Amino acid sequence: MTTDPQPSPPIDTSRAHPARVYDWLLGGKDNYPVDEAVGEKLPPEARDAARQNRQFMHRAASWLATQGIDQFLDVGTGIPTAPNLHQIVQNIVPSARVVYTDNDPIVLRHAEALLISRPEGATDYVQADVRDPEAIVRHARHILDFDRPIALSLIALMHFITDEQDAHGIVRALVRTLPSGSGLILSHAASDLFPELAEQVVAEYAKGGIRLAFRTRSEVGRFFDGLDLVPPGLVTATDWFASAPAPEREDSGIYAGVARIR
Repeated sequence: MTTDPQPSPPIDTSRAHPARVYDWLLGGKDNYPVDEAVGEKLPPEARDAARQNRQFMHRAASWLATQGIDQFLDVGTGIPTAPNLHQIVQNIVPSARVVYTDNDPIVLRHAEALLISRPEGATDYVQADVRDPEAIVRHARHILDFDRPIALSLIALMHFITDEQDAHGIVRALVRTLPSGSGLILSHAASDLFPELAEQVVAEYAKGGIRLAFRTRSEVGRFFDGLDLVPPGLVTATDWFASAPAPEREDSGIYAGVARIR
């Protein structure tokens, strides 16, 4: 594994961070009291959503690996929780190459220890923000071949980017760099499935200094404009399973989809 050569900034433990709150929701230990304080005030469904997101990522990445894609760019990685994306895809394609990206320095420190590739493949990590897609792609080119298909993974990330920050434009900028035959994996919190619950989650995150922009199904669908959605299309996280065995049926406040890039 290689890592971004730039020095890692210090970890700010005075403010909650989405990656660390997500770690807490998944039952992890790599978070701080400020993150736990946010997580404890969230409704129980937030933990279900974190688990559903993770399971969707596993199914979607596995499916794309079986379709011949052996390069993955995972933006908004979060703190490593086994099995990680590279473990999923390298179990199918041992030579797969994976680049992880996050903007929390604690993720880098854990990535250095835990994101260990199979000898046949490679993993890399870049500390960068999704709001700077050019920096992400510039670094990813060191390990990924942008002349061959790449799967872009944006799991539970874009609802942390507001419309004022041009969330849809950011995704378009990343997708534009990918060649034909590539894929987009995206999940996003819904504002219209369980509105009262969504408002509660947004409010609690805001108290912790984290802005959220949950979106309707049509707004999430815009992230896939110009792409070919893979059946079953844009559905809830627990309803997306392509050729994999269907997961246990349960309510979900998360939209999820996989698309092919033309």
